[in-house]
Amino acid sequence: MNRFFSPRATSQLPQFHRLAALSALSALAAFSLPAAAQSAGSNVVNVGWFHLYTDDSSQPLQRTSPSSAIIPGSGATVSSADTIGIAYTRFITDNFALTLDAGIPPKFKLDGEGTLAGAGQLGTAKQWSPAIVAKWFFGEANAKWRPFVGVGVTHVWYSDVKLSQSLQSLVTPGVPGGTATANLSSSWAPVANVGVTYNMNERWSIGFSLSYIPLDTNAEIIGRNAAGTPVTRHVTSLTLDPYVSFLSVGYKF
Repeated sequence: MNRFFSPRATSQLPQFHRLAALSALSALAAFSLPAAAQSAGSNVVNVGWFHLYTDDSSQPLQRTSPSSAIIPGSGATVSSADTIGIAYTRFITDNFALTLDAGIPPKFKLDGEGTLAGAGQLGTAKQWSPAIVAKWFFGEANAKWRPFVGVGVTHVWYSDVKLSQSLQSLVTPGVPGGTATANLSSSWAPVANVGVTYNMNERWSIGFSLSYIPLDTNAEIIGRNAAGTPVTRHVTSLTLDPYVSFLSVGYKF
């Protein structure tokens, strides 16, 4: 008798078929399980577009040196701005995460209002405002849609502060070769955040969030003569209170 068709070999065929079937079912079950998109230990990097809309107001420009006086009806308004945003999120649990928000500092334009409207643009500045936000994500880790809320803190400071020639002339009247520079105060501010993430698959997601930052900034403008000696000093206070929207694409690793 051919040993390949022996009774012993034939009796093992049903067992082999059962093992193959069990293996196929196990593989099918593994592929059908939902992938954990955002779970404890996950790291997510988001890159996208920041839009900053300022709900701004200002105090009248006040001269404090060499004499004290207020320029009546003077004011300023701050433009909206757009820039590239980057966020890194670390999931501590399936629902609780910490996010570090950063990006390219946006450039804001300051325009005159009231009695300063005729001066046009008063200056520009870049705003740095990295933030740390604690977030609570609703739903299961493998859910497609995951809304979230968050609270945090940001440190705000400014660079590349430049004053227009019209403002420099305004704060140094009658000073030959007069120039002026400005200092904007830095500050800490709270951050309130809401948003939602749509998980396209285990790795990639789309996110949208809206943040609110109650923010005030003090400005000091120093006028100098041609020799660089300070001759005037003006101060004002700006309320920015920006709303920051963030539309981004995320990658989990």
